[in-house]
Amino acid sequence: MGAALARAAQWTAAGSGTGTLKITPLNESLLNQIIKFVEDFSTRHPREAAFVFREPLEWKTQLGCSVFGEGYEINGATVQSEAKGKDGQPLLLLMASTLRVRSFDQLSSLLQIAMEKKLKEAQACLEANRDPIVKILGPEYGTVEGEDMSMLHLLDKVKKDDDPETELKMKIFLLLHQLDLQLLNSSLKHISEDIRLNPAAINNEVNLLKNFSGKGEDTVLESLEYTSDYTFSNGCRAPPWRQVHGEICYLVIKPHDTDPLYITCSTAGVFLNGGELKGKDDIDYERKSDVYEDIVTFLRERSPRFVENMAKQEYNFFKEPTYEKNYQRMEVVDAKVSGQSQNLYDFTEKNVCEKVKSSAARRRCIDKKKLEPSMKWKNTGLSASHSDKAAKKDTEEEGRSSTVSLKIKKKASGISSESVKIGPASKCKTSGRFEDVSESSSETEEDEEQPVHHQEGNTDLPSEYWGIQKLAKYLKGGNPTATVIALCSMRDFNLAQETCQLAIRDIGCLEVLINLLDTEEIKCQIGSLKILKEISQNTLIRHAIADLGGLQIMVKILDSPDKDLKCLAAETIANVARFKRARRTVRQHGGIKRLVGLLECISVGSTSLTPYQAKDTEIARCGALALWSCSKSIKNKEAIRKAGGIPLLARWLKCSHANILTPVVGTLQECASEPSYRLAIRTEGMIENLVKNLSSDHEELQMHCASAIFKCAEDKETRDLVRQHGGLQPLSVLLGNSENKQLLAAVTGAIWKCAMSGENVSKFREYKAIEALVGLLTDQPEGVLVNIVGALGECCQEPINRTIIRKCGGIPPLVKLLAGTDQALLVNVTKAVGACATEPENMMIIDHLDGVRLLWSLLKNPNPDVQASAAWAICPCIENAKDAGEMVRSFVGGLELIVNLLKSKNKEVLASVCAAITNIAKDEENLAVITDHGVVPLLSKLANTNNDKLRRHLAEAISHCCMWGSNRLTFGDTKAIAPLVRYLKSNDPSVHRATAQALYQLSEDPNNCITMHENGVVKLLLAMVGSTDEILQEAAAGCIANIRRLALATEKAKYG
Repeated sequence: MGAALARAAQWTAAGSGTGTLKITPLNESLLNQIIKFVEDFSTRHPREAAFVFREPLEWKTQLGCSVFGEGYEINGATVQSEAKGKDGQPLLLLMASTLRVRSFDQLSSLLQIAMEKKLKEAQACLEANRDPIVKILGPEYGTVEGEDMSMLHLLDKVKKDDDPETELKMKIFLLLHQLDLQLLNSSLKHISEDIRLNPAAINNEVNLLKNFSGKGEDTVLESLEYTSDYTFSNGCRAPPWRQVHGEICYLVIKPHDTDPLYITCSTAGVFLNGGELKGKDDIDYERKSDVYEDIVTFLRERSPRFVENMAKQEYNFFKEPTYEKNYQRMEVVDAKVSGQSQNLYDFTEKNVCEKVKSSAARRRCIDKKKLEPSMKWKNTGLSASHSDKAAKKDTEEEGRSSTVSLKIKKKASGISSESVKIGPASKCKTSGRFEDVSESSSETEEDEEQPVHHQEGNTDLPSEYWGIQKLAKYLKGGNPTATVIALCSMRDFNLAQETCQLAIRDIGCLEVLINLLDTEEIKCQIGSLKILKEISQNTLIRHAIADLGGLQIMVKILDSPDKDLKCLAAETIANVARFKRARRTVRQHGGIKRLVGLLECISVGSTSLTPYQAKDTEIARCGALALWSCSKSIKNKEAIRKAGGIPLLARWLKCSHANILTPVVGTLQECASEPSYRLAIRTEGMIENLVKNLSSDHEELQMHCASAIFKCAEDKETRDLVRQHGGLQPLSVLLGNSENKQLLAAVTGAIWKCAMSGENVSKFREYKAIEALVGLLTDQPEGVLVNIVGALGECCQEPINRTIIRKCGGIPPLVKLLAGTDQALLVNVTKAVGACATEPENMMIIDHLDGVRLLWSLLKNPNPDVQASAAWAICPCIENAKDAGEMVRSFVGGLELIVNLLKSKNKEVLASVCAAITNIAKDEENLAVITDHGVVPLLSKLANTNNDKLRRHLAEAISHCCMWGSNRLTFGDTKAIAPLVRYLKSNDPSVHRATAQALYQLSEDPNNCITMHENGVVKLLLAMVGSTDEILQEAAAGCIANIRRLALATEKAKYG
């Protein structure tokens, strides 16, 4: 049902985060069909219903524990099914409001239990699990755009082994696929009936309503106005970033009988928005009503006076502009929307309409009905400055179009051979920039690489420039043989030289080369691609190729039966797709699926290759190169996964050829930033191969393997696998290669993440990696230092390693780094220095180097992560300093600074500062100073929190602050007691201990005892008196004793 959810279901266009299913008739119909399928599943397919999902379907439920009955174990707020999987885990688990279900059997039972809430539950489940098949069967069965190869892979697997689970998976997959088809078919009727508005239709309706609006009693409306007077060239008034959501314009309507209505007109219909934002020149774009087919229908529902007055105007309202005229007018306006002006299309009219069949020209003909973003928003194309002489030649070239007599592919018009008209780049209209307004893309039009424009003087042009210009006329005006010869001659030039590359662009050869790709002459196509592959290393050329529609043609060539042609096309795509717009173009024209298809090869893993297998391997290499370039986009990563790329990349990872391993591992490490890929890399057994290739002779391959491990080792299971497959030793060895900074950054990053597991730290100590890391602390780029210090910070968690760092002279360079400015480096170095400070001998060195003062100054850093990390590091410094109280007082304004940090909104900063205040308050003079700075009311203000980490350190801080003056009384007055009592209901034992100590100190004040007793503290503390934690025992007993003494004194005073 993944395809139906992706293509047919209607989702909200969320500005951030995930969208939700709209409440529409189509969605309700789809949900009801899915519910019926799941309810009947256990009776129709009992064997498949018992299958345990790969991962549980998880969502926030509205169902309470009370609705569950027989077959479920209820324990407080937790419900679990009696039925359990092979791993002993329940197949249904409800904790708080989070529900996890692991089989169809339990899903079916759940829907029967939910009764009238089943629609809401199904909706919540599908919103939280956008591609449920991945959770049910695994990532290899994910929804695929276009041609789905997963069925073929599944059939191969079934043939190879007799595993009954594989056969069961196949049956479930087929059943879900059948449901998908059913859902898609049923949605067709709804979709076909949808009315899509356009700017012309809305403009007509607005003008019509304005004719019957005004101040009179019989008018239908008081007024109706657009919120913006500016109209884009496509007819829309909505800003471009809203046009991508299908929005056309916004109106303010004042009916006679209601408040002003702010409405959005979009391609999907008309709806109420949130109105003007106070204090801002903008509106709230969020939809606040149902969607109506037009403005009149919307107003009929909102204003009775409108309906009444419209009936009086019935004849004029409907009679005057007939529908026939309206449609005619709309067509005229649509033509204006789609085209910019007649003269902008002069080039297209002359060349395309004169039967030009090149792909670049074909894409200039834009469908007149298509709604486009305005030209102001679109990329304006090439604007490189040329020399005076080159510019003059371009002007001459506009006046006379050259021709190439080549056999062109037969199109719908039936033309087989025509002259290909070539025009200058400045006149060419790009195809890759035009997108339907309703399409939403997370990628911005702004590219990460900006073309660098060169100003060349006409006297400095070398002979190669003029030599290419002479070849151009043969390339443009010759027959196929002459064209091939011209292409071969052009390749004799040094195409890696920028002068030659820009010469090809300046004299109009680039358009010819792209047009040649769309011919049936294989030799011309190959010659053209060989040149494009070389010159596309240039940033300007890459942008020009994308502007001229070259990527779309290259994507089509990937379907060619000619293997050399496919290789060249894939390599050129790899070069061009280095900026966002190009990567988006490849994806939108089906390029990702085709490139993944190039990885299909039977020769994977073969040591000796036949010429045929070698060619297949070369195709796969080129495909992997292109995927590597494309994988820098988040949407492309998802497209690669859906196209079945992960298993194919896993297969190629097992081969021994470095030339294909490099792009394969490069693609994997690029994609490993996504959690779904990290899971697949672990489950597909790729970690073993990544570890193996760390010992390769190729430094680039080693770097990408280390980078992939760096990203994947965020997960503990992966860190364990790296150790089990012997990956820690080669990583330690690679620390010796300090010359290659990129390799060093990847290796130190991998060591840092792997060191998050204690077992791995022991291995690193055995391999002398800690000493090597300390040796690299000087003269390294900040990117490398972040990883080195991060690794040392993890290793410092063990006492023996802190000693090693001190003996190796690692503390002075670490303290020196505290004076840096890189935020990520400061977070890591404060953690490392703080860990080292837990050893008294290390603390002496840190204090001598003025490290504590540097840490304290970092509390002023605007980054909350740095503030929190510095505050945590200050805690062991105070604990282990010889004269901690005097040291802290020596920092001018230091105590006021740390007290003011209690006003932060960041929970981690608050917890760390509370921990630091706990240590500061151990000194009586310092406690007096922070009391004067208002620490007590600030601590009290934080008491109402549900964060257990903050609760624990806050309670400890309150406990120590009670030791001065009337602080106990002040805590009571500022209402800190009642929230503290609630802390005792936490599930964290450390919170219990800290809270009991705080309550014990506070109970020394009689008023506080009364407040505690009123909030039920005695019952909670009595349970803790029997704890195995002695400190908790004593604090709980002491608090109860103080409350009891007060009660006895009160009775004595009362009764004598």
